[in-house]
Amino acid sequence: MGKQLFGTDGMRGVAGDYPLDAPTVFAFGRALGEWAREHSAEPRVAIGMDTRESGEQLSRWLMAGLKAAGVMPDHHGVVTTPCVAWLTKHGPFVAGVMISASHNPYQDNGLKVFAHSGYKLPDTVEQELEDRIFALAGPAPEPVSWRWFGMRDRAYREHLASVFPLPLAGRKLVMDCANGAAFSSAPLLLRELGAEVMVLSGEPDGRNINAGCGALHPENLRRAVVEHGAWCGVAFDGDADRAMFVSATGKVIDGDHVLFILGRDLKRRGRLPKAEVVATVMSNLGLEVALRRCGITLVRTAVGDKYVLEEMIRREAVIGGEQSGHMIFHEFATTGDGVLTLLLLLDVMLRDDAGLDALTEEFTVFPQRLINVRFAVKRPLEEQAAVQDAIRDCEREFGDAGRVLVRFSGTEPLARVMVEGPSAERVEHHAQAIAARIAAALV
Repeated sequence: MGKQLFGTDGMRGVAGDYPLDAPTVFAFGRALGEWAREHSAEPRVAIGMDTRESGEQLSRWLMAGLKAAGVMPDHHGVVTTPCVAWLTKHGPFVAGVMISASHNPYQDNGLKVFAHSGYKLPDTVEQELEDRIFALAGPAPEPVSWRWFGMRDRAYREHLASVFPLPLAGRKLVMDCANGAAFSSAPLLLRELGAEVMVLSGEPDGRNINAGCGALHPENLRRAVVEHGAWCGVAFDGDADRAMFVSATGKVIDGDHVLFILGRDLKRRGRLPKAEVVATVMSNLGLEVALRRCGITLVRTAVGDKYVLEEMIRREAVIGGEQSGHMIFHEFATTGDGVLTLLLLLDVMLRDDAGLDALTEEFTVFPQRLINVRFAVKRPLEEQAAVQDAIRDCEREFGDAGRVLVRFSGTEPLARVMVEGPSAERVEHHAQAIAARIAAALV
């Protein structure tokens, strides 16, 4: 039987509902604690969370489960996902858990688990944990006391500043923190490096995380960058493991642009082994073309930074990521890190004395349309004749000059449709046609 609780990025759901209800999260804590005891004589588990109002309650249920298994939980409060990964790897922890639903609205939450290596758990270990959770299912836990282990985000911030001591004095940046986990640490780091930082969406209230702001909504950032004459702008998502950027003229710079800029820079400096960049099937065809001109091969994986990382490890690649802004730089990190991505991008801008507009001149984006179709009943799309007919119509028209990709989301009840091609009008036509067929088939 395949995994039922873990998706492409840990366990996700509406906070308080299954599988993020009290009995299941408590069982998860016990299962993780049992696993931790098998891998360490004195197991400790690091815990962090973003700014969602449900974070503290999920923390209490999780810690109750860990304590029931005889494991010490170390809670570090509001920190970013990459901070938890770094702490888990460099601290005395057998595992780490980030309580976050990334870019999702505040009602959702999730549990992302890291091993001591700093990597997310492989599918086999997630399946093992699921088996334990189902075996341990029982009543809700008793409340546990809250214990803080603060200031660890400072250690991570100091680590980043020591690796990238960028001379940013006189540089004006706009930063949209999505009212999420990076709302305090990211602006502080850039100010310590000398930058003038204007912060948007930096006042979390437990419910405003990702609400019309952050990486999924760059429109506010665009306005602010242009109005204030900033060098560039950055927008994080709720847990800051991804970032989107805006140039001085208001051009949105997504993960594909970042892969092009940094991949080309590494190639020029002789730091791109095998001349390969890893991305997902969602990356724009324009990225593949632009990298090819630089003598770089684009390797595609299934959607999910977890799968990007697995392919990077297999190929010993140093850079990979997703169009959505998840970037992995294996020399420096074991997971996506929006703040690290920002620092690397600023480093190139400083060395080349160029803005983001100039750095992306050689990258032409192919017209692309993404449509999310919410469904009531999940049925295999390959068995839906009408859907397959619409896909074939698109493929026949575009041939090698376009792409169509249809898949289910790993974190939400959505079917995702992506169409690329040489004509924006025809791309829109086919994307809408395929989405309509899916909506009719999955009622």
